[in-house]
Amino acid sequence: MLAFLAGSLFYLPLTAQQKDSLLVTEKDSVLSMAQEVGSDTLAMDMNGVEQMEQMAVDSNSLKDKSLSLIIDEVMKKYDLQDQSDAARYDSLWMKELYENASLSDEMYREVAELDYEKAYPTSLHTDTLKARLAKLNQKTPFNVEYNPSLENVIRSFLFRKRDLMERMLTASQFYFPLFEQELDNHDIPLEMKYLSIVESALNPRARSRVGATGLWQFMYGTGRQYKLNVTSYVDERSDPIKSTQAACQFLSKLYEIYGDWDLALAAYNSGPGNVNKAIRRSGGMKNYWNIRSFLPRETAGYVPAFLATMYLFEYAEEHGLKGQKVERPYFETDTIHVKSLITFEQISELVGVSKEELRLLNPSYKLNVVPFADNKKYALRLPKDAIGKFVANEVAIYNHVKQELESKESPLPQLVKQAEENRVRYKVRSGDYLGKIAEMYGVGVSQIKRWNGLNSNSLRVGQRLTIFPRRMPGAAAASSSTSKASSQSFPPGAKTHTVQSGDSLWTISKKYPGITVENLRKWNGISGKNLKPGTKLKLCACPS
Repeated sequence: MLAFLAGSLFYLPLTAQQKDSLLVTEKDSVLSMAQEVGSDTLAMDMNGVEQMEQMAVDSNSLKDKSLSLIIDEVMKKYDLQDQSDAARYDSLWMKELYENASLSDEMYREVAELDYEKAYPTSLHTDTLKARLAKLNQKTPFNVEYNPSLENVIRSFLFRKRDLMERMLTASQFYFPLFEQELDNHDIPLEMKYLSIVESALNPRARSRVGATGLWQFMYGTGRQYKLNVTSYVDERSDPIKSTQAACQFLSKLYEIYGDWDLALAAYNSGPGNVNKAIRRSGGMKNYWNIRSFLPRETAGYVPAFLATMYLFEYAEEHGLKGQKVERPYFETDTIHVKSLITFEQISELVGVSKEELRLLNPSYKLNVVPFADNKKYALRLPKDAIGKFVANEVAIYNHVKQELESKESPLPQLVKQAEENRVRYKVRSGDYLGKIAEMYGVGVSQIKRWNGLNSNSLRVGQRLTIFPRRMPGAAAASSSTSKASSQSFPPGAKTHTVQSGDSLWTISKKYPGITVENLRKWNGISGKNLKPGTKLKLCACPS
């Protein structure tokens, strides 16, 4: 690891005396670290340091080697190995969490489509359930009281969603320690951890049909209210730590309002406005079960699903529900603030962590890129052994990243600045459609859908969209006006085509042999796809 750092320093214009001093310091550092951590790996290879000394003397051999080659060579020789059992456990964790990513949609459908009237055949006796719920009610501030609807939900989960519950029992071992710590910090009942299962099935990248995102399913506006930053690169609603802290703040505020955790749960799902309406329509009742029929259908199933999940976790053994036992209940990870934009691909190559693992440990980075901005700190989470490699070799890593970005003429730094500064909120008007809005701002339809969690092209008047524009509408209009003016000025006798409704560049090109779509674009200064009926297009390369 230290040899790797020294390898990067050889690029500085050092004198022979400086090089000797550096190598002495390097030897002392290696021996010191070996004594501190008792590592045979670090103390072992003084021969390797002698070889480095020879490399320093033979400076001519370094001149023709690029930084990336030196990184590769040194990393191969001084690659620090993880403890084998721990690495195997982490690998199993990665597999489990990766496979769980698709379960959030299943849980969402289950909650939204709950049938409280249908009873499922299970071995659970009603009297047994009543007794267990009574015990559960004694040790939690939630109102865990028996009623036929709750019984049917519990039976449904046992009969239809047994596999999903067992998968949650496994995944919860990774996330629950984090949740319990934050819930305790905010004096919130620890049973609230089960809410994350109902919300997202423990998938930090979960996204609902209306755009709610993350483990705790924050909408854009609520996330911003609790300081969860959202840009084209970053969505902190997917950050496990930051989103959990925000969820605790939000739940605490809701409890301050209602003084009841069941109502706080209902308000978390549907918003305080819907809960307040339900209270009014019920004649002023404040018990969740009394106002449930006045709540939106999804919220009506929300609290029962939460209570059913709590019951099944608390009585998992009695029902034979068995998750996989995890040898190590959480990753040994740490974070570091990046000093330059860096991609997951570069991190993976340099410190030996797979891109899949990076995505799981850093779910808030939407494009597999950790951005950099002067006024904002972005943290990278890595396994602890990889953090050591990264910190010890920062100079070489950032030099390598800079070299790659410059060689690829990457536009990423500019886009990061744009994402931070140029976000706009667009209000949908009558006659708007995604293609029209995308053209106005110079972005793609798929981008607008991704930024706003849209699963279809349908829009409603008054809907607000988050857009990260490449150009502003005024600039687009000016460009369009200029283009139109030039297309309407033709030399005498020039052949033209008047655009009809339903025309496209492709259909027009087919009407005139020898003319291609690219010809039409070039001759008429067209960059987009939309054509306005009545516009005249040149059918030759003649000057305007």
